[in-house]
Amino acid sequence: MAEYFIVGAIVFFIIFIVAGYNAHVADWNNFFINVIDGWIRIFCRYYHHFIYQPVPVSDSGPSLLACNHLSGLDPFLIVAACRRPIRFMIAREEYERFGLQWLFRAAGCIPVERSGRVEMAFRASLKALHKGEVVALFPEGGINRSHLPLLRLKAGIVKLAKMSGVPITPLRVEDMQAQGQTVLPIFLPSQSRLYVTPNIECKNETDETYLTQLALYLQLKHKTVNQEE
Repeated sequence: MAEYFIVGAIVFFIIFIVAGYNAHVADWNNFFINVIDGWIRIFCRYYHHFIYQPVPVSDSGPSLLACNHLSGLDPFLIVAACRRPIRFMIAREEYERFGLQWLFRAAGCIPVERSGRVEMAFRASLKALHKGEVVALFPEGGINRSHLPLLRLKAGIVKLAKMSGVPITPLRVEDMQAQGQTVLPIFLPSQSRLYVTPNIECKNETDETYLTQLALYLQLKHKTVNQEE
Protein backbone atom coordinates (compact mmCIF):
# COMPACT_ATOMS: atom_id res chain seq x y z
CA MET A 1 0.00 0.00 0.00
CA ALA A 2 2.83 2.35 0.88
CA GLU A 3 4.45 1.76 -2.50
CA TYR A 4 1.25 2.82 -4.32
CA PHE A 5 1.11 5.98 -2.24
CA ILE A 6 4.73 6.82 -3.03
CA VAL A 7 4.27 6.16 -6.74
CA GLY A 8 1.08 8.23 -6.77
CA ALA A 9 2.84 11.10 -4.99
CA ILE A 10 5.72 11.00 -7.49
CA VAL A 11 3.34 10.98 -10.47
CA PHE A 12 1.36 13.89 -8.97
CA PHE A 13 4.55 15.85 -8.39
CA ILE A 14 5.71 15.29 -11.96
CA ILE A 15 2.33 16.36 -13.35
CA PHE A 16 2.39 19.42 -11.10
CA ILE A 17 5.84 20.45 -12.33
CA VAL A 18 5.07 19.82 -16.01
CA ALA A 19 1.72 21.64 -15.89
CA GLY A 20 3.22 24.66 -14.17
CA TYR A 21 6.19 24.84 -16.50
CA ASN A 22 4.03 24.52 -19.60
CA ALA A 23 1.80 27.36 -18.37
CA HIS A 24 4.59 29.81 -17.58
CA VAL A 25 5.00 32.90 -19.75
CA ALA A 26 7.75 34.98 -18.16
CA ASP A 27 11.25 33.53 -18.10
CA TRP A 28 12.67 34.10 -14.60
CA ASN A 29 15.95 32.29 -15.40
CA ASN A 30 15.03 29.76 -12.71
CA PHE A 31 13.23 26.51 -13.51
CA PHE A 32 11.23 26.35 -10.28
CA ILE A 33 10.27 30.02 -10.39
CA ASN A 34 9.05 29.43 -13.94
CA VAL A 35 6.90 26.58 -12.62
CA ILE A 36 5.50 28.90 -9.95
CA ASP A 37 4.88 31.55 -12.63
CA GLY A 38 2.79 29.03 -14.54
CA TRP A 39 0.75 28.02 -11.52
CA ILE A 40 0.14 31.65 -10.58
CA ARG A 41 -1.40 32.15 -14.02
CA ILE A 42 -3.49 28.98 -13.74
CA PHE A 43 -4.59 29.89 -10.23
CA CYS A 44 -5.59 33.45 -11.12
CA ARG A 45 -7.38 32.46 -14.31
CA TYR A 46 -9.44 29.54 -13.03
CA TYR A 47 -9.79 30.17 -9.28
CA HIS A 48 -10.09 33.94 -9.33
CA HIS A 49 -11.69 34.18 -12.80
CA PHE A 50 -9.12 36.86 -13.50
CA ILE A 51 -9.82 39.29 -16.33
CA TYR A 52 -7.17 41.82 -17.22
CA GLN A 53 -5.57 44.17 -19.67
CA PRO A 54 -2.04 42.91 -20.37
CA VAL A 55 0.64 44.97 -18.67
CA PRO A 56 2.35 46.83 -21.55
CA VAL A 57 6.05 45.99 -21.36
CA SER A 58 8.63 45.80 -24.13
CA ASP A 59 10.68 42.69 -24.81
CA SER A 60 13.80 44.04 -23.12
CA GLY A 61 13.41 47.68 -22.01
CA PRO A 62 12.72 48.91 -18.48
CA SER A 63 9.23 49.41 -17.06
CA LEU A 64 8.11 51.00 -13.81
CA LEU A 65 4.74 49.74 -12.57
CA ALA A 66 2.67 51.40 -9.85
CA CYS A 67 -0.48 49.75 -8.53
CA ASN A 68 -3.10 50.36 -5.88
CA HIS A 69 -2.89 47.86 -3.03
CA LEU A 70 -5.97 46.02 -1.78
CA SER A 71 -4.71 42.61 -0.66
CA GLY A 72 -1.98 40.00 -0.68
CA LEU A 73 -3.44 38.74 -3.96
CA ASP A 74 -2.34 41.87 -5.85
CA PRO A 75 1.21 40.72 -6.76
CA PHE A 76 -0.19 37.44 -8.13
CA LEU A 77 -2.55 39.37 -10.39
CA ILE A 78 0.22 41.62 -11.71
CA VAL A 79 2.47 38.62 -12.43
CA ALA A 80 -0.40 36.87 -14.23
CA ALA A 81 -0.99 39.93 -16.41
CA CYS A 82 2.65 40.49 -17.38
CA ARG A 83 4.78 38.55 -19.87
CA ARG A 84 8.10 39.45 -18.23
CA PRO A 85 9.58 38.83 -14.78
CA ILE A 86 8.83 41.56 -12.25
CA ARG A 87 10.99 42.79 -9.39
CA PHE A 88 8.60 43.82 -6.64
CA MET A 89 9.55 46.27 -3.93
CA ILE A 90 8.16 44.74 -0.72
CA ALA A 91 8.36 45.52 2.98
CA ARG A 92 11.34 43.89 4.64
CA GLU A 93 9.15 42.13 7.20
CA GLU A 94 7.33 40.44 4.33
CA TYR A 95 10.60 39.67 2.54
CA GLU A 96 11.89 37.94 5.68
CA ARG A 97 8.68 36.01 6.36
CA PHE A 98 9.56 32.49 7.53
CA GLY A 99 9.61 29.92 4.75
CA LEU A 100 9.21 32.47 1.94
CA GLN A 101 12.50 34.36 1.95
CA TRP A 102 14.05 31.92 -0.55
CA LEU A 103 11.16 32.56 -2.94
CA PHE A 104 11.33 36.34 -2.67
CA ARG A 105 15.09 36.25 -3.16
CA ALA A 106 14.86 33.93 -6.17
CA ALA A 107 12.19 36.16 -7.71
CA GLY A 108 14.40 39.22 -7.31
CA CYS A 109 12.17 41.07 -4.86
CA ILE A 110 13.65 44.24 -3.38
CA PRO A 111 13.16 44.61 0.40
CA VAL A 112 12.20 48.06 1.68
CA GLU A 113 12.71 49.27 5.24
CA ARG A 114 9.52 50.76 6.70
CA SER A 115 11.61 52.83 9.10
CA GLY A 116 12.19 55.35 6.34
CA ARG A 117 15.69 54.19 5.39
CA VAL A 118 14.87 53.39 1.80
CA GLU A 119 18.17 54.34 0.16
CA MET A 120 19.32 50.77 -0.47
CA ALA A 121 15.99 49.74 -1.98
CA PHE A 122 15.91 52.90 -4.08
CA ARG A 123 19.41 52.27 -5.45
CA ALA A 124 18.58 48.61 -6.16
CA SER A 125 15.41 49.63 -8.03
CA LEU A 126 17.25 52.28 -10.03
CA LYS A 127 19.96 49.78 -10.94
CA ALA A 128 17.32 47.26 -12.07
CA LEU A 129 15.68 49.86 -14.31
CA HIS A 130 19.02 50.81 -15.82
CA LYS A 131 19.53 47.12 -16.62
CA GLY A 132 16.21 47.05 -18.50
CA GLU A 133 14.21 45.17 -15.88
CA VAL A 134 10.58 45.57 -14.80
CA VAL A 135 10.11 47.05 -11.33
CA ALA A 136 6.76 47.20 -9.54
CA LEU A 137 5.72 48.87 -6.33
CA PHE A 138 2.64 49.84 -4.36
CA PRO A 139 3.10 53.57 -3.73
CA GLU A 140 0.39 53.72 -1.05
CA GLY A 141 2.87 51.91 1.20
CA GLY A 142 0.16 49.74 2.76
CA ILE A 143 -2.98 47.73 2.05
CA ASN A 144 -6.17 49.70 1.50
CA ARG A 145 -9.78 49.03 0.41
CA SER A 146 -11.36 50.04 -2.88
CA HIS A 147 -14.23 51.96 -1.24
CA LEU A 148 -11.81 54.13 0.74
CA PRO A 149 -9.71 57.06 -0.51
CA LEU A 150 -6.17 56.21 -1.56
CA LEU A 151 -3.52 56.41 1.12
CA ARG A 152 -1.07 59.26 0.58
CA LEU A 153 1.32 58.15 -2.16
CA LYS A 154 5.04 57.93 -1.47
CA ALA A 155 7.09 60.43 -3.48
CA GLY A 156 9.81 57.86 -4.19
CA ILE A 157 7.94 56.53 -7.23
CA VAL A 158 8.22 59.91 -9.01
CA LYS A 159 11.87 60.37 -8.03
CA LEU A 160 12.60 56.90 -9.38
CA ALA A 161 10.85 57.73 -12.67
CA LYS A 162 12.74 61.01 -13.05
CA MET A 163 16.16 59.57 -12.25
CA SER A 164 15.71 56.53 -14.49
CA GLY A 165 13.93 58.32 -17.32
CA VAL A 166 11.30 55.55 -17.29
CA PRO A 167 7.60 56.54 -17.34
CA ILE A 168 5.26 55.24 -14.66
CA THR A 169 2.70 52.67 -15.83
CA PRO A 170 -0.28 52.90 -13.42
CA LEU A 171 -2.27 49.74 -12.76
CA ARG A 172 -5.50 49.27 -10.84
CA VAL A 173 -6.72 46.01 -9.31
CA GLU A 174 -10.29 45.45 -8.17
CA ASP A 175 -12.94 42.96 -7.04
CA MET A 176 -11.02 40.51 -4.87
CA GLN A 177 -12.60 39.29 -1.63
CA ALA A 178 -11.57 40.31 1.91
CA GLN A 179 -9.90 43.53 0.84
CA GLY A 180 -7.58 45.00 3.44
CA GLN A 181 -6.10 41.63 4.37
CA THR A 182 -3.00 39.82 3.22
CA VAL A 183 -3.54 36.05 3.19
CA LEU A 184 -7.31 35.46 3.15
CA PRO A 185 -7.98 37.10 -0.28
CA ILE A 186 -5.60 34.62 -1.92
CA PHE A 187 -7.80 31.70 -0.88
CA LEU A 188 -11.25 33.22 -1.39
CA PRO A 189 -12.59 32.81 -4.96
CA SER A 190 -13.19 36.09 -6.72
CA GLN A 191 -13.67 37.81 -10.06
CA SER A 192 -10.56 39.93 -9.85
CA ARG A 193 -9.74 42.57 -12.43
CA LEU A 194 -6.63 44.48 -13.50
CA TYR A 195 -6.74 47.66 -15.55
CA VAL A 196 -3.95 49.60 -17.25
CA THR A 197 -4.08 53.40 -17.53
CA PRO A 198 -1.92 55.76 -19.64
CA ASN A 199 1.76 56.17 -18.83
CA ILE A 200 2.94 59.16 -16.84
CA GLU A 201 6.09 60.82 -18.15
CA CYS A 202 7.79 62.47 -15.18
CA LYS A 203 9.94 65.29 -16.51
CA ASN A 204 9.65 69.00 -15.73
CA GLU A 205 6.66 69.31 -13.41
CA THR A 206 6.83 69.07 -9.63
CA ASP A 207 6.73 65.72 -7.84
CA GLU A 208 3.38 66.66 -6.32
CA THR A 209 1.88 67.25 -9.77
CA TYR A 210 2.80 63.75 -10.91
CA LEU A 211 1.68 62.19 -7.63
CA THR A 212 -1.72 63.86 -8.06
CA GLN A 213 -1.99 62.50 -11.60
CA LEU A 214 -0.95 59.03 -10.45
CA ALA A 215 -3.52 59.11 -7.64
CA LEU A 216 -6.27 59.94 -10.13
CA TYR A 217 -5.34 56.95 -12.27
CA LEU A 218 -5.02 54.54 -9.35
CA GLN A 219 -8.49 55.33 -8.06
CA LEU A 220 -10.16 55.48 -11.47
CA LYS A 221 -13.21 53.22 -11.57
CA HIS A 222 -13.63 50.94 -14.58
CA LYS A 223 -16.63 49.06 -15.95
CA THR A 224 -15.27 46.86 -18.71
CA VAL A 225 -12.01 45.23 -19.59
CA ASN A 226 -10.85 42.90 -22.36
CA GLN A 227 -9.31 39.64 -21.25
CA GLU A 228 -5.96 38.56 -22.65
CA GLU A 229 -6.46 35.40 -24.66
